[in-house]
Amino acid sequence: MKQMTAKEVETLLNEGKKLNIIDVREVDEVVAGKIPDAVNMPLGLVEFRMHELDKSKEYIMVCRSGGRSGRATQFLESYGFNVINMTGGMLAWEGKVE
Repeated sequence: MKQMTAKEVETLLNEGKKLNIIDVREVDEVVAGKIPDAVNMPLGLVEFRMHELDKSKEYIMVCRSGGRSGRATQFLESYGFNVINMTGGMLAWEGKVE
């Protein structure tokens, strides 16, 4: 499983890179703040919404601490998606939130 730290993701965003970030936390968790432009797709819905994703794109999976996003990363990898788990999750995130 490919992984990236919260700091590495923040650096790429600050450099102006367009990243495809999927936040797999529950809706009530995301209300407290999410990475700008991240798409909320709760872990329990990933299986049913993966048709919305493009296998030619790279996705960075995010959750609270890195566990659920790790499960989502492994699940999507098994279906041929190019995904990276953001280690440490939002607990490690020091960048902007919306």
